[in-house]
Amino acid sequence: MKTKLLDKTGKLKKELDLPKNFSVKIRPDILLKVFEAKKLEKMQPQGSKPGSGAGYSASGIIRHRRHVWKTGYGKGISRVPRKIMSRSGSSFNWVGATVASTVGGRKAHSPKSLKNLTRKINKKEFLIAFNSALSGTIDEKAIEKKYNKKIESGLVFDSAILDVKTKDFIITMKILFKDNFNKIIKTKSIRAGRGKLRGRKYKSNAGLLFVISSEEKMKRSGIDVVKVKELDITNLAPNGVAGRITCYTERAIEEIEKVFGRKN
Repeated sequence: MKTKLLDKTGKLKKELDLPKNFSVKIRPDILLKVFEAKKLEKMQPQGSKPGSGAGYSASGIIRHRRHVWKTGYGKGISRVPRKIMSRSGSSFNWVGATVASTVGGRKAHSPKSLKNLTRKINKKEFLIAFNSALSGTIDEKAIEKKYNKKIESGLVFDSAILDVKTKDFIITMKILFKDNFNKIIKTKSIRAGRGKLRGRKYKSNAGLLFVISSEEKMKRSGIDVVKVKELDITNLAPNGVAGRITCYTERAIEEIEKVFGRKN
């Protein structure tokens, strides 16, 4: 598969051969499976505090026998652990405590922080998912399905694009993407609805992904810049679906072929 190699102003220099990784058949099922596994790796374990709901004294020793101290015999009460609120002689004012069915007691089946969130992924499945995500960055159908419009993606630039100023870089992107320029710049807005009350007040689009080689450096605001050695499925397919607007440098393409190159 061939693609265009552009200079820093967006003009065509020559045609470039892409590695075979970019021409594989997209497998959305395997891609989503691996994406969910990767998402779980970044989740923070959460669970209840050990001993929560049992921070007070509730002896639980209520004998149902006659003629003993603190007996529950003949009082018509169950055997749940209880704490004493007050007493008058040998009569006690008990309140159930500690167990899940009582006020202030522990949670019945609380989440455990020791739960194993990781999932094992086969090497072949991971490579299929990674190559599917790479193919999605240049596949016209995948891009159109994702953004509901035709957008050119998978552009390759020479290394001179790394040295241009941000304003010149934006001018080049406007020339190349035209009316779709607002799709490649990350925007942040306030969410509508009750999500604002649930810790997700803001929402943002994915924006443009610019992949550079491990030896190159680039800093741009408004887009995501990732080195090949840090490239992951969560970058290429942020929601587990193939098709993200992506640009590459020429050296990044060479490194992808060297590191992830297919032999067949």
